[in-house]
Amino acid sequence: MKKYAYIGCLGFIAVITTEFGIIGILPQIAEHYKISIDKAGYLLSAFALIIALTGPFMTLLVSGYDRKKIMLTSIAIFLITGLVSSFSPPFWLLMVVRVLPAFLQPVYIATALSVAVSDATDNKNELMSIVFSGVALAMVTTVPFATWISSLWSWEYSFMIQTLVCFIAFLMIYFMLPSIPVKEKKSYGSQLKIVMQPSFMLSTAANFFMITAWFSTYSYFADYLNKAKGMNETMISYMLFVFGIIGVLSTWIAGKMLKHDVTKTMAFFLSGTLVVPILLYVSHDDLFSTIIVIGIWGFMYSPSFLNASTYMISSAPDSLEFANSLATSFGNLGVTLGTTLGGWMIVSKGVANNIWICFAFGLLALLMMLLRIIYDSKSKDVTVAEK
Repeated sequence: MKKYAYIGCLGFIAVITTEFGIIGILPQIAEHYKISIDKAGYLLSAFALIIALTGPFMTLLVSGYDRKKIMLTSIAIFLITGLVSSFSPPFWLLMVVRVLPAFLQPVYIATALSVAVSDATDNKNELMSIVFSGVALAMVTTVPFATWISSLWSWEYSFMIQTLVCFIAFLMIYFMLPSIPVKEKKSYGSQLKIVMQPSFMLSTAANFFMITAWFSTYSYFADYLNKAKGMNETMISYMLFVFGIIGVLSTWIAGKMLKHDVTKTMAFFLSGTLVVPILLYVSHDDLFSTIIVIGIWGFMYSPSFLNASTYMISSAPDSLEFANSLATSFGNLGVTLGTTLGGWMIVSKGVANNIWICFAFGLLALLMMLLRIIYDSKSKDVTVAEK
């Protein structure tokens, strides 16, 4: 039902604003706490690491509860921790309240997707794309707006905006989503068995390497554009807007493409991990060329989480929620590794070289896709022969 998908999308905007809104203000936070930019990056990588380590287990744990209550609880935690963060607490406390909502982020995403496609037949990918469009919408609205406001006043205002978005999402879920109890809870064993399927394992590896590739540079979007391209904070907020508005379009396009061919869609957008680094390198510090490349970057990057989830679910169609939680978990493990490697590159070689981490891991992701194609082809041949 599209109504449920749009409600899930609104909550997704709140979740993504909280997770990635930090990207545009990392330099300000580093300056405020007198720490290096790579240490400030822990606020993003630690968040993602918690998701990676606990996501599937938390999703299994709450799989028998009313889905409306799960979504409300998740957004409430995001709201409270965002409010605490807006008071610029000591860095250790800021780190604590940053990671707390991470325990429930994959739970929210998996639940919102499950609710959106609960009554769907042949348009599941389209409904999933509506929910996932929250990523691109956040990138075009709340994330750049929070970054822009922070550039005018201070970084604490970014968290205030995140808190407001979470509050609006909470109200919409509370008043517009009916109670949705789970009719039949699947056994833990039946859901866990998908982990050992080679096709699913290769899909997971492709997801992991792809997100690692993108976030080795995207996590330091503001720092990269400032030091490698010479942009100020206001211009960076405009670039986030360009990035996001094109991402809304590309997510919609990806949703349409996924209805026809999941593998080709995944491969097409994944190719951006190879194309974008080269274009960023050859654009040098030319403003017009850089804006064009950022538009291409936003187009190729924005559907990545949608593509990864759909690609992984395609190898385990009977375990949608758990498969998606694993997609979220390994995707965020990729965020952690990409952010960590990006921070290391900044300290050792300079932020301008982060793009080559993206290129290398993009190649690994494409290799995993190729191996899955080969495996699926051989499995199909064996099945036909047995018949």
